[in-house]
Amino acid sequence: MKETICTIPINDIFNLHDGCPFCRMYEMLENQYATFVTGSAMMDPPTRVATNQKGFCPRHFEKIMEVGKRLPVALILETHLAHISDEILPKKAGRPDKKALAKVDAINDSCYICDRIRFDVEHFLQTVFVEWANSPEFKELYKSQDFICLHHYSQVMKYANAKMPSKHLGDFHADTLALTRNYLDTLQKDTTHFCRMFDYRSRGEDWGDSKDAIERDINFLSSYHDRNR
Repeated sequence: MKETICTIPINDIFNLHDGCPFCRMYEMLENQYATFVTGSAMMDPPTRVATNQKGFCPRHFEKIMEVGKRLPVALILETHLAHISDEILPKKAGRPDKKALAKVDAINDSCYICDRIRFDVEHFLQTVFVEWANSPEFKELYKSQDFICLHHYSQVMKYANAKMPSKHLGDFHADTLALTRNYLDTLQKDTTHFCRMFDYRSRGEDWGDSKDAIERDINFLSSYHDRNR
């Protein structure tokens, strides 16, 4: 696949061959943005305004604590708390109206990192679609992935239905479904074998690939984001 600014990160993700490529995509973006907001963005006023207004989801509060030093995190929290005090939480006791409570609900449900990742994933998926349609090399790389988890199978196909030309959609779906369906078949066999190994009649038999079946089942059934929030 030809290297461009858009395709380099896609190449990096798909060449790794370690689980679901779209989970790797999310993990890469999550780490980048957590590092960004606790690093160079500390001196970027538009970013600070955005983090003040949106805050972070529980998962990404944990992530900025994991990757950032304590002072930058404290500075982010200082101005975020000031925004909540000045703009969100009522200043006087009394019966809060629906608009006031809606503002509290909105900030509880908002996250600067989630929003940035959501925006970037759409653009990454568009690049994946274009390269799959135009690069035989990338198409083979796509088909050679370990699997696509159930969450990202749905997400990818929803974007494909909306964005991909209809002449490519059937073949793309076939390739995507195969990565999810074939892995599901493997998981079913390994999980059934794992369960049977606890039957006394299986004593002494080979566990095969079933020993980590439970962990692989959970990885398949929940995306990287779901497993870590």
